[in-house]
Amino acid sequence: MPLDTFLQVRSPRRKVGRILAASAFAGYLGVLLATGYFFFTSNVVKLSASEGFAAIGSLNLVLAVGAVLVLPDFFVRFLIAVVTRIFYRITTIGDENLPTNGGALLASNHVTMADALLIAATQQRRICFVMYRGTYEKCWWFRPIFRLMRVIPISPEDPPRALVTSLKRARQMLDDGYLVGIFPEGYLTRNGNMAEFKTGMERILKGSNHPVIPIHIGGGWGSIFSHRHGRPMTSLPKRIPYPITVMYGRPMASNSSAHDVRRAITELSSEWFELRKHKRTSLGRLFVRCARENWFRQALADTTGKSLKYGKALISATVVAGQLKKICRDEKQVGVILPATAGGCLTNIALTMLGKVAVNLNFTAPAEAVASAIDQCQLTTFLSSRKFAQKVKDFEMPKGTVFLEDLLPKVTGKDKIVALLKALFLPARLLVNERGFTPDSLATIIFSSGSTGEPKGVMLSHHNVISNMEAFGMVFQFERGDNMCAALPFFHSFGFTCSLWFPLVTGFSVTYHPNPLDGDVIARVVREHKSTILLATPTFLLAYVRRASFEDFATLRFVITGAEKLRERIATAFEKKFRIAPLEGYGVTETAPAVAANLPNTDIDGICQPGTRKGTIGQPIPGVAVKIVGPEDDSPLPVGQEGMLMIKGPNVMLGYLGNSEKTAEVIRDGWYETGDIARVDQGDFITITDRASRFSKIGG
Repeated sequence: MPLDTFLQVRSPRRKVGRILAASAFAGYLGVLLATGYFFFTSNVVKLSASEGFAAIGSLNLVLAVGAVLVLPDFFVRFLIAVVTRIFYRITTIGDENLPTNGGALLASNHVTMADALLIAATQQRRICFVMYRGTYEKCWWFRPIFRLMRVIPISPEDPPRALVTSLKRARQMLDDGYLVGIFPEGYLTRNGNMAEFKTGMERILKGSNHPVIPIHIGGGWGSIFSHRHGRPMTSLPKRIPYPITVMYGRPMASNSSAHDVRRAITELSSEWFELRKHKRTSLGRLFVRCARENWFRQALADTTGKSLKYGKALISATVVAGQLKKICRDEKQVGVILPATAGGCLTNIALTMLGKVAVNLNFTAPAEAVASAIDQCQLTTFLSSRKFAQKVKDFEMPKGTVFLEDLLPKVTGKDKIVALLKALFLPARLLVNERGFTPDSLATIIFSSGSTGEPKGVMLSHHNVISNMEAFGMVFQFERGDNMCAALPFFHSFGFTCSLWFPLVTGFSVTYHPNPLDGDVIARVVREHKSTILLATPTFLLAYVRRASFEDFATLRFVITGAEKLRERIATAFEKKFRIAPLEGYGVTETAPAVAANLPNTDIDGICQPGTRKGTIGQPIPGVAVKIVGPEDDSPLPVGQEGMLMIKGPNVMLGYLGNSEKTAEVIRDGWYETGDIARVDQGDFITITDRASRFSKIGG
């Protein structure tokens, strides 16, 4: 059947019938000859059955050797495909977008040393890859195979004549009808983001009509052949076979720019995240799994003196969930009026484990905005603390508020023992209520401040939040020994995703303080807990410059800032005093929230991949695609031109609560309109130049 299919696909349309008839004739002729052969060997020569099969095997061996000598590259490709399939479980998406004949340029992101093998293993056609000359010369033992596979070595350091020769050779292979594979970044990614695409591909295609096929290799970042853990092959494989997805996008015109192709690949990365949606579990189950894996490791603490290891945090959340189940059995959404503390964190976890939607209310917002949020969510039960209520005297607790201090005396010794046994032994699917759960189930509703009208309820799903955390973790190399100093409130999407859930489903620890403007306290928290991660706004950073000493922040590895423009004087003052540069990022509530971030520059094996560009908000994180469009339509504008910033990705919200019209205004064909005017450069670094409609509160 594969042979018949091959003949039908490759035969000229007018002669396909003749060729199939000739193939059938040849097949039956072979049957006739085989019958004669067996009659001759068994009746004339008197060979036994085993001798007859040995003779046939010898003949087949001769033919096989002849086939290998005539088509050695097909034999090598076959061996490569077999080995690759043993160690990788490859899922191929969109391979129908490749032409069955004729030349085409395959442009892919470059994540692992095995990328060329992974692509080749998904195709029957010959692919001639353009390879970095340094790798070609360094791996001298593979050079005969490289020549056999028609590899084209090239390097930016090549003299002009050699560079032109390599590009011309690639073009000639296209003209001869071959597929040519190229990695336009020129090197393996060092930080998980795609580097700037070189324009060599444009020169190869200039004046031709060969299509460009964008390719995204998903799942490679983190394998032993990537730079996720430093140099390749310095860590053990996580699993064998290792799951990889190779996605082929729609053919693009030969005059497409390198940046256009790069954007197409980022859109494929968004689709890759969406393909994984059906495997998503809830945030509650992720926490249970992480707590059991890190039972005796530090999980969370706060400045009230509470400190819990993962095991105790899981037991405590189970106890709280048991008490809350009695008072909010029939409610789908429950209001939470608590600051960023261990208690606030455990309350959110407990509600999620119950299958409820925790709605963290902004206790700093005007009373009218809070009332509107309560009315939109139809909240009747609210969870708070008496001690906290005494501190926020200007905030009136709504009717139906339950104070956590009133629940604690009701917890019996039996409840604690049952919670311990559940936390230790009960399957996660039973410990967490996932009845009716889908990845698109609501995880939370975050309300805007209401400064520009009635506050809008942003509905974020479990898939939105988990995808955003995964992407954030891919580019920021957090480790189990890290500690995050977190002071952002949970009613803020950055606080909810990155301060509350991210540490506790990743496996490192977090320390909370409810007031980010307490520079002295934040300095003490970082010093005493040896925090390595600090989340803040530029206004807060200025307070820390005034209050903290160099020794206080000596352990910090990442200082991530957003919510307002990071002014150069603040960045300079902070870096000068603490010898660590704050990394400016960008996010909006509607995208759960992270969109882009500057990263530390990464230098491995003599190649430095820039992760930071001053004055920008960085590059989009993995899975997030951006485009700049004009005022008339949603067609992308050229590189460097200002326009509306549009975002696409798995982190884009489900919509605004009870407001489908407003949702339709800002989400079109999966692209979210941010309301910010921006431009992107060749490396996809984004610069915000103006605000079109969104209001930004200074100081977060």
